[in-house]
Amino acid sequence: MNSRRDFLQKLGAAAIPLSFLPKLGSANTTAFADERYEGPVLRVAILGLGSYATRVADAMQACTKAKLVGVISGTASKITAWQSKYNIPAKNCYDYSTFDNIKNNPDIDAVYVITPNSLHHDFVLRTAKAGKHAICEKPMAVNAKEGQAMVEACKKANVKLLVGYRMHFEPKTLEIVRMRKAGELGQIMFFQGLCGFKIGDPTQWRLNRQLAGGGAMMDIGIYAINGSRYMVGEEPIWVTAQETKTDTVKFKEGVDETIQFQLGFPSGAVATCLSTYNMNNLDRFFLNGQQGWAEMQPSTGYGPIKGRTNKGELTHPHVTHQTVQMDEMAGIILEGKQPIVPVDGEEGVKDLKIIDGIYMAVKSGKKVDLKL
Repeated sequence: MNSRRDFLQKLGAAAIPLSFLPKLGSANTTAFADERYEGPVLRVAILGLGSYATRVADAMQACTKAKLVGVISGTASKITAWQSKYNIPAKNCYDYSTFDNIKNNPDIDAVYVITPNSLHHDFVLRTAKAGKHAICEKPMAVNAKEGQAMVEACKKANVKLLVGYRMHFEPKTLEIVRMRKAGELGQIMFFQGLCGFKIGDPTQWRLNRQLAGGGAMMDIGIYAINGSRYMVGEEPIWVTAQETKTDTVKFKEGVDETIQFQLGFPSGAVATCLSTYNMNNLDRFFLNGQQGWAEMQPSTGYGPIKGRTNKGELTHPHVTHQTVQMDEMAGIILEGKQPIVPVDGEEGVKDLKIIDGIYMAVKSGKKVDLKL
């Protein structure tokens, strides 16, 4: 298994996307509605044409509010292949050196940055300078300082900055969020997030600190960080963390193998989480309240997500996450829709502040206060 992408893809291999999606509170998704959509369409160029970009592009073929119209890559052969596969006109194709010319292209509204983590910052800044909306894969940057700079650049350019939090639109996830908000679980006391897999190829970019910004925490651990926030419904105020490293050849200095971390919330609720590149079968969320509980396993894979609560199994139909994500993001950008769980740049910065705090806690061995 070479990466989180492979791990999540295996989890979703048996999934059969259905042709409809129930309404999800205020995030009414039209991606699978029976009626023909005739509203505005977000025209998207994808930057970075790796395996996950291909997954997004394939999923976008079923979108009604978003359309893939352009590509940006440092590899000419990939551009040619994508042109053919997705019927992309040559005028909407760029390499990294010509990318800034996208500002003169009125047929592209937004750029989805899907590159190694350390490249997100510069490409989002260039996207904003070109006057295009930016969608950025998570983690949004390698630290909170870079993330905040991205937020400010997009605000200055009067463009949107969204982060690829696909789980924020997933039906079972949103049902648990609804139950928690409605008080059906009572006061929340505890959250557990377990995220990990055994990584393969030691030469891949995810094990290169300069490209990844860290190790497992920057790749799979962010799901537990973000999940703790939307499941508990509060922002953490402190963090403690401990690192375990058993292979110093594969996991070099600055590339974390396994980190356990604990979060404290204003209400007194606590979270305990695990992020690892050295254990399989870890994709579980558990939320415990004084009047009920919710469990998801798998909790963040490509699907189908499985969930149950003290009231029984969650039976919402599986939908392709990236299709729903892109249609919902089109609604946010073009229509000003407000998602149930935020996906904006400020949301991304909060996760980065926690990651910064986790690394600080690992280094110091002390509790680190958080101010999100």
